[in-house]
Amino acid sequence: MNILLIIVAIIAIILLLTGGFVQSLNFLLWVGIVLLVIAVIVWLVRMMTGSRRV
Repeated sequence: MNILLIIVAIIAIILLLTGGFVQSLNFLLWVGIVLLVIAVIVWLVRMMTGSRRV
């Protein structure tokens, strides 16, 4: 019975860590989308104003 309890505890810890990783990946995905939108806006503004500095 102790081995079954240890197996259940290990599975619970793995599921807990996986859930945390999924939430952090979801957060990083939103951060990436926001940064992409900001980059596109800056690119459009530079194209409209004609700023060609390298």
